[in-house]
Amino acid sequence: MPTIRRVIALGFFDGVHQAHGVLLDRARQRAAELDAVPCAFTFDQHPSALLTGHPEPLLNTLEDREWLMSRYHGIHEVLLAPFREMMRMDWRDFITDYLVKEHGAVHVVAGHDFRFGYRGEGTPERLQAVCRELGVGCDIIGRIERNGVRISSTHIRTLIQQGEMEEADAFLGHPHILSQRVAPGKHLGHTLGFPTVNLAIPPEVIVPAYGVYTARVQLEDGTKAIAVTNVGVRPTVEEHGRVNVEGYILDYDGYLYGQQVRVAFYRRLRGERKFPSAAALTAEVLRNAEQTRDYFACREDGDDL
Repeated sequence: MPTIRRVIALGFFDGVHQAHGVLLDRARQRAAELDAVPCAFTFDQHPSALLTGHPEPLLNTLEDREWLMSRYHGIHEVLLAPFREMMRMDWRDFITDYLVKEHGAVHVVAGHDFRFGYRGEGTPERLQAVCRELGVGCDIIGRIERNGVRISSTHIRTLIQQGEMEEADAFLGHPHILSQRVAPGKHLGHTLGFPTVNLAIPPEVIVPAYGVYTARVQLEDGTKAIAVTNVGVRPTVEEHGRVNVEGYILDYDGYLYGQQVRVAFYRRLRGERKFPSAAALTAEVLRNAEQTRDYFACREDGDDL
């Protein structure tokens, strides 16, 4: 038997939204009561990628999901399981062998619709029954809604793809984030006097609606700043540009290339469009910079990254 006692929240957690937060917070609370480690269980890939052949884009990378779970819900450890193996495992063995024997589960938390094991034969009811036999605690969390709408990754993906970032953030319970290493760009920000971060969006992660957003960035050394951030293909400066995130960091002076940077998105200011000249684009970015300053001047949650 493992020496580490764990309380494990069960789910895919393709992002970390408010409904996930209820599970994760319950796991943290139970862990404190039981002198155990609060953990989350997730898969290495989206189940629909194998089950339907039509995978949904993820809200966040695994690294960002781990950070969100730790930052907002006090989760100490994330157990990453290979879905190809998990989908063939007997549902009872998942509980007895994987959760209890291998990972020392003393309590588990799952949603009302959590399915597991071969052909999804494991149900919340079966999970509760076997846990009771084993003397392991088990909490099943019911449906969570916001203003009468079920909180789900599917709904949040739709909001992000439509550019409704403030509404998406409300369902998430935190800003939508992307963390990547800074790559070289077109140096437009340098001509404006703003350091620039250029981040590629991983192929498995959702792309927000093209446009310009108010954002905050956090650098490797913990420095935080506000930024005008464009998502799209930069049609004014590139003919066949690839999709990326380009943030002009305001009121900051420093070297950024190669740094791991976290960007948090707040409000979409406008859609991406092609300007008639570089001068017209420059004027618009400067206007967006003032809009961004005004936006954050009215906010009090400056430590939400």
